[in-house]
Amino acid sequence: MTDDAAGIEKLYEYGERLSEAKDKSQHVEDYRSIIKAAGSDSIKAMQLAAQLIPRFFKFFPELSDSAVDSHIDLCEAEELGVRVQAIRGLPLFCKDTPEHLSKIIDILAQLLTAEENVERDAVHKALLSLLRQDVKASLTALFKHIESVDEPNTDENLRENLRERTLCFVRDKVFPLKAELLKPQEQMERHITDLIKKSLQDVTGAEFKMFIDFLKSLSLFGEKAPPERVQELVEIIEGQADLDAQFNVSDGDHIDRLISCLFMALPFFVRGASPSKFLNYLNKHILPVFDELPEERKVDLLKNLAESSPYTTPQDSRQILPSVVQLLKKYMPRRKSGEETNFTYVECLLYTFHHLASKAPNATNSLCGYKIVTGQPSDRLGEDFSEFNKDFTERLSSVEELARATIKKLTQGMAEHNKAMASAKSDEAKASIKAQKQNTTTGLRTCNNILAMTQPLHSKSPSFIGDKRINLSWKEIPKVLPPSATTAAGGKRPANPANGSNDNASKKGRGAGGSQNQLVNRAFEGASYGGRSGMRGRGRGWGGRGRGRGYR
Repeated sequence: MTDDAAGIEKLYEYGERLSEAKDKSQHVEDYRSIIKAAGSDSIKAMQLAAQLIPRFFKFFPELSDSAVDSHIDLCEAEELGVRVQAIRGLPLFCKDTPEHLSKIIDILAQLLTAEENVERDAVHKALLSLLRQDVKASLTALFKHIESVDEPNTDENLRENLRERTLCFVRDKVFPLKAELLKPQEQMERHITDLIKKSLQDVTGAEFKMFIDFLKSLSLFGEKAPPERVQELVEIIEGQADLDAQFNVSDGDHIDRLISCLFMALPFFVRGASPSKFLNYLNKHILPVFDELPEERKVDLLKNLAESSPYTTPQDSRQILPSVVQLLKKYMPRRKSGEETNFTYVECLLYTFHHLASKAPNATNSLCGYKIVTGQPSDRLGEDFSEFNKDFTERLSSVEELARATIKKLTQGMAEHNKAMASAKSDEAKASIKAQKQNTTTGLRTCNNILAMTQPLHSKSPSFIGDKRINLSWKEIPKVLPPSATTAAGGKRPANPANGSNDNASKKGRGAGGSQNQLVNRAFEGASYGGRSGMRGRGRGWGGRGRGRGYR
């Protein structure tokens, strides 16, 4: 019998003796010999040791350190079969000795960087086994690798690779199993929410979006969540937007982050969260330097502002209106200037103006020369603002004239597109014409929206549009359901929205005047925002620790 065969035979003997012994602590030397076998040159002996070390681990607490250390050596062995066997045994260390769970999770997280698929698969299964055993402790240990706490004497590239692999595991394996793993539900959803909050100090835009998408999928923040929970999500987004930071117009990174975060918060404003902090920051820091913003970001900012405006408070509306009126005057020329009018800007600003003015109507008296009576001193009816009214109505008339001329051109263009489509032969030509038709449709909707919003403003005391009758040109037209067979006689059919166009909305464009600056994250692909520009990184993504994981 060779030395290897004799050694393996001995290991089997140790294992059998330990299995049969009632008081296993009497056979400490047998277990010590099994641990020693982890350093063998024999692959078979190492594989056998990888099975036996965790099986009898709980009976020899005095040897726990040397047992775990030897098993880690097996996880790093040259032979793939040995490594896989050792990885599969790691969860057994925690089965009856849960105090070791954090350490074993830490070991497995570091093994996520394995290159071999079979090895990485074994790591995933081992981690999921431990998550099912103790989800709270396992998640806590895992997220330490995502929080990116700088550790001395560790290679930054290795640490970064480990973080990304851990993040991918959580995203691909843990999040989809939330219904199974997060029990008791409310307690564990709160725990993972707190872990995610700690992890947001240094994330890319795509990572942040992934975390927010996961959080809003939890019942904690679901459709039945109370307003304070929805507000909690907005506060997380506000933190990422750095709304307490001093603004520097040359900091493109902060501008991108701010606009992307505001867009991400929009659905939560609809659900009752307050946009106040975002809008006041825009009013104080961004709108005064609007001209200096990058062109491709201006349209996104105005669209976000427009979509936020229905959810403002009267107090915020009163504060923001002067900035909006100032921008309106800039983009609604008093007379034809020869410069091309950006109708998307005008649509956004008019929509914002109507919604803000509907909350604080008498604020427009001193801004636009209206005579709206509320009985409050802020009506300022004793002052003469007639010049302001003349100026504002002239600008309205000018933009109406331009909009009508543009509608005429676009309608002619649509007829030409239809003719071209009928004669187009190749799929490529048809796709090109279809894109042109979509842009034309959006342009028509934009101009019709402008006319619908300017017409009421010619009155000395206009009724502002503070409801949903205007459907913004970049938003899909709500489908009008046909009346059901059970509709009562004389019942009204739902009215079409006042967008002035029967054409189907472009489903992916951001509208005329808007640049579709799609940005892709290197770590996670496809983080686009409904046709808006995506988020770009700060440091790791967003101005964090200068790791350069930007989105360009």
